[in-house]
Amino acid sequence: MQTDIIIAGVGGQGILSIAACIGMAALKSNLHLKQSEVHGMSQRGGAVQSNMRISDKEIISDLIPGGTAKLILAVEPMEALRYLPWLSDGGWLVTNTTPLKNIKDYPDTEEIISEIKSIKNHVIIDADSIAREQGSPRSSNMVMLGAASPFTGIEYGIIEEAVRDIFKRKGEDVVAINLKALKAGRDYLNNKH
Repeated sequence: MQTDIIIAGVGGQGILSIAACIGMAALKSNLHLKQSEVHGMSQRGGAVQSNMRISDKEIISDLIPGGTAKLILAVEPMEALRYLPWLSDGGWLVTNTTPLKNIKDYPDTEEIISEIKSIKNHVIIDADSIAREQGSPRSSNMVMLGAASPFTGIEYGIIEEAVRDIFKRKGEDVVAINLKALKAGRDYLNNKH
């Protein structure tokens, strides 16, 4: 079993927290993990991306070859399109609908969503609205992780444990908020697919 995952978004959207949770869950599952990150101008709203390779066998490289990713998890729709060349034929694209318009000539959001809908295996989720409904707008990244969780190759209960471990230093309230957002994303997927 090998799962190649690309997590993409814009600085400040919680990409690295998603990667930390998946990485922790992989380790808790006794899987091998290689990860690389590109932060770009993340503090100024630039692109942030993480390659994650998870396997039950030793992994040589942390870079994902084109056409082999089983999951692209994008917290921003234009970033979803940027990484389409890495998606495998049977892979899943899970993206948020909410754009972060950090450039003047940001493409039309409807055109971006239409392009995403042309991908056979896709999940399009308004994670920002779901996070607000859960009482924590900042937890939209955990909503995204919940919606993408079935495609990670890791048991959901172990992902929950990883979220607890990653956020426990911030207190039980923060852990509870993030677990609630994670479950809301998972519930959305289960109800739509």
